[in-house]
Amino acid sequence: MQQSNYPLDNYELEDRYRRESGRVFLTGTQALVRIPLMQRTLDRAAGLNTAGFISGYRGSPLASYDTELWRAASFLEESNVRFLPAVNEELAATAILGSQQVEADPEKQVDGVFGIWYGKGPGVDRAGDGLKHGNAYGSSPHGGVLVVAGDDHGCVSSSMSHQSDVAFLSWLMPNLNPANVAEYLQFGLYGIALSRFSGMWVGFKAISETVESAMSIELPPYPDFIIPQDFEAPPDGLHIRWPDFPGPQIEERMEYKKAATLAFAAANPIDRKIYDTPDARYGIVTTGKGHLDLMEALRLLGIDKNEARRIGLDIYKVGMVWPLAHDAALDFVRGKREVLVVEEKRGLIESQFKEYFYDYPGRKPDRMVGKEDEDGETLVPWIGELSPIQLAGIVARRLDAAVTGLNLTSRANSLRDTGARIIEISGASRTPYFCSGCPHNTSTRLPEGSKALAGIGCHFMANWMNRDTDGLIQMGGEGINWVTRSMFNGDKHIFQNLGDGTFYHSGSLAIRQAFAAKTNITFKILFNDAVAMTGGQPVDGPITVEKIAHSVRAEGIERIALVSDEPESFKLSDFPQGTTLSHRRDLDAV
Repeated sequence: MQQSNYPLDNYELEDRYRRESGRVFLTGTQALVRIPLMQRTLDRAAGLNTAGFISGYRGSPLASYDTELWRAASFLEESNVRFLPAVNEELAATAILGSQQVEADPEKQVDGVFGIWYGKGPGVDRAGDGLKHGNAYGSSPHGGVLVVAGDDHGCVSSSMSHQSDVAFLSWLMPNLNPANVAEYLQFGLYGIALSRFSGMWVGFKAISETVESAMSIELPPYPDFIIPQDFEAPPDGLHIRWPDFPGPQIEERMEYKKAATLAFAAANPIDRKIYDTPDARYGIVTTGKGHLDLMEALRLLGIDKNEARRIGLDIYKVGMVWPLAHDAALDFVRGKREVLVVEEKRGLIESQFKEYFYDYPGRKPDRMVGKEDEDGETLVPWIGELSPIQLAGIVARRLDAAVTGLNLTSRANSLRDTGARIIEISGASRTPYFCSGCPHNTSTRLPEGSKALAGIGCHFMANWMNRDTDGLIQMGGEGINWVTRSMFNGDKHIFQNLGDGTFYHSGSLAIRQAFAAKTNITFKILFNDAVAMTGGQPVDGPITVEKIAHSVRAEGIERIALVSDEPESFKLSDFPQGTTLSHRRDLDAV
């Protein structure tokens, strides 16, 4: 047996957080945990007494971020990083804003607090007003904010596909798009440094394929960011301050903050050329996962660095999607015969290029294509997800048209014709169902002739269980669509399933609205004392069956029925007057 030339490393799992150099194994989620630890190390080296603060709300693909933070509690405590799992995403954004106010507090105990907000794409939408206000008011010079958006481009575990880049753009929030787990560390520290300099909050895109992946990485050296010397801030600065009452000065400051962002990017480039091909005549611009898809497509076509240089091809990988670094991006495309822009979902980079071309017509390629080709036909689709085989066909056709003698299209066609190899095992697939012993397998059943509406949570599965249950609405809106429907269907009755986690997050407001509208609806609050759909985490606050009952009574609800497999575990004296208590087997009668 041949011996390995590599000595065994005395590696322990906790080394993913302990080590400062060498190789570690990290998931994307664990990389997000490591970022604040690294930032605290950077600050200590700079003589800063800072703290960190993390807040958000779980949801795939960031479903286990809170769990991993709890596991790393000792490391966080050692680095003075606090974690607050918020009731919902909007309140988390406001809590993060508070972290940036610490630096100006006369009773502060630290020099500043860097903050990390997290949430899945729909949570970004829900927190929009809080994030918009936070970005507008700004960050503190020794604080900084990273806004981590868990995007699900393929609608794998969401009510719909989502792309947070567009929301970030509407708030004028810079947006970083790392391509793999290793880049999480680099981009995370970059984002906090950028936030501190510019006064902006900085978006950080964490898509399912990356944050849920893992890799062995060589820890990068700690960065030494350059402070731009050619940028002049306004007299009153860029950062958060008080008083800062509503007025045009906030909007005016955003213009300076965007200029500061571009100045920082020019001094500390995060975009890069892949091949640096001299006098390249064909260019491809990529970002994030789309970059990895492209590199695999080129491999399938037999194009490596040497072949790319031979045929005059270069690739420009964008790290900061918005605002697009100006001079470096234009220098890359200038004089090229054609530039293909590859972006998964909607095209933010391509549109910025074309805005730049209008103002700087002397620095444009002969042609740029991306979402559409030169004839206005779809080229790189904005719906669904990209794949290497799909991109191989697109790239092959464009290169064959631009460079003679390659004959790449036939090779791409052969890849497509081969198709994906699917492993089929008889009986290995099944329709998702409730876990064994879950009480809500019974709770979601209905009396004969009744109907119910589904909601966010595992109980959505009742849709395909022949239980006269259908529909879906955004988290926190459960039952409110029936408020209107019942006005036009003769005031018919409906049951609405509502998980206890959703109730605590925002669903209680839906009950309030339905009661205010006098709607004929019965809410089934499904209590299991855990957020089952994302890993069984505890609900983010004190919640019990008794407290829920008293809460809905305070909203004005008169009829409250408690149904349980163990009714003997409850005392009616602990509940609002008039509450009934029954065994779950008597649910239909109730």
